[in-house]
This record gives sequence, C-alpha cells and structure tokens, in this order.
Amino acid sequence: MIKKFKDRNGNIITKNDSQETLLNLLYGSVPGRAALKLLTARAVSEIAGGFCSSPASQFMIIPFIKKSGIDMSEYEPASYRSYNEFFTRKIRAEKRPVDMNPQHFISPCDSKLSVYKIGQDSVFKIKNSGYSIRSLLRCGRLAQRYIGGYCMIFRLEVNDYHRYIYIADGKKSGNRKIKGKYHTVNPVALDFADIYKENTREFTVLHTADFGDVVQVEVGAMMVGRIVNHDGSGDISRGKEKGMFEFGGSTIVLLVKKDKIIIDEDILKNTADGFETIVKMGEKIGRSRNLR
Repeated sequence: MIKKFKDRNGNIITKNDSQETLLNLLYGSVPGRAALKLLTARAVSEIAGGFCSSPASQFMIIPFIKKSGIDMSEYEPASYRSYNEFFTRKIRAEKRPVDMNPQHFISPCDSKLSVYKIGQDSVFKIKNSGYSIRSLLRCGRLAQRYIGGYCMIFRLEVNDYHRYIYIADGKKSGNRKIKGKYHTVNPVALDFADIYKENTREFTVLHTADFGDVVQVEVGAMMVGRIVNHDGSGDISRGKEKGMFEFGGSTIVLLVKKDKIIIDEDILKNTADGFETIVKMGEKIGRSRNLR
C-alpha cells in the first residue's frame, strides 16, 4: 500500500508500506479481528516485549536495518544485546539539533504530524474514526481547558527514532497512567478500533512560561512493552530527554490552550489537505503568540 506525506519543503514523499497490508488483513476481516483479541491483550504484548528485551531477539536487528534503510552512522556506536536496545538506540546529538529559542514551539520527536483545532465536544476524524479529548484523558475538567486550542498528533512509525524530549523549560506534574489494549497506532486500525481510547497511555501537564500548560500524552501500540518516562513531577529543561518507547510504532499527542501558539502554516495546510507532515525532534513547528 502506498502512503503519502509531505516534508517541510512541500515535497510529497511516497512509501510502500507492507506493514499496512498486513494490518488491513488483521483489522479488515472477521478471522483477523478474532486474532487481534489475542494479539492486543496486555499479557501477549508483555510477553512480546520480554522477548524483544532478551538476547534471543538479536537476530532481528540486521534484517530490520536493511529493510528500513536506516543509516546507522547517525546513531551513537553501541553493541546491542537485544532488539529493544537497538530499537531505543540513541542518535548523535548533532543529528538532531534542538532549536533553543524559548519562543519557538518544537517537535518532541521524529514523527508524522497532524494538527487540529479543538472545539467544544470535538471528535477528530482520522480515516473515518474519531476520538475526543475527554475520552483520551478520561478527565472532563482538564479537557475543557483546551477548547479552542490545538491538538497535535505525532505518529511514530517503527523506523522512526523512538526517544522524545521536553519542548520547553518549566515544571511538570506527575505521570498519569491509563490502562488499555495495545492496538497498533497505524491509521488502518482507526476504521475498526478507537485506539486512543483503547490503548495504554500516559500523560503529564507541562507548565511552561511561553506556551502555558501543555498536556503531553504518550500512547502505546501493539507489541510495545512499556512507555518509559524518566521523570516524575519537578523541573524540566527544553531539549532534555523525557522518555522513550520500546518496540512498536507509537504516538505522542500534545494539547495546547487557546491563543498560546501560532502553528507553522505549512503544517496546518498539509493537515487540511490530508497530508501528515514529516518533522524531526527539536525542530520548530510553531511559535509563542505572546512574543517578548
């Protein structure tokens, strides 16, 4: 199946996604959906995660690098003892320079980005399936504060860099975990399962000076053993690593309040035209509305 994105220069990028063909078979047929009841169970994902953290999984590394065309020169040298060690590999700092202008809103991760305005009781449609901010957070009072603001969906594919950073200096609340099932975050699944309600996820509120209170949600995916966040409540620093996803495609959602930021126009236009935008960790994707 051919997928299309746009880069920051407006070029259309096409990708032949064999993984999506398999997901169509799983989510698009009765036997496939029956199998998914087993595959999306927490115990199965934890077993798969355990295997990927064991030395027995090393054989998966080289074929994946070749199939995905990953340039390993971009990453810190390491000897990987398991597939998860490879999957959570660290990139060289110079390959992901962080825009340190405090009034520039930056991407927390490498991903495919879509941005939507949040209306009262909005249901955001992706491939004809939807979710609300209230159901994502399971907290109506918190969700209400973001009406009129932006919902940013950063979708990571398996060949993306799976570590993520803080977008600003400030303080953060503790991490709230919401249990669920590990569906894939691939858009194919959205036709059959409300994954942002069903998937295991974790969120925190980032209290920032230039962007107000930003909610960051990490969403787990099929065969992801853990969402690994490094810190509890306390001070945060722009560009510092916040955490990482173990094996699987995953998603980060950022919620920003009304009149706090101005999103870069190319990203808004791409979303309106049905394209996700390819962004890199640390790059500018908007700016503070209140310039100092």
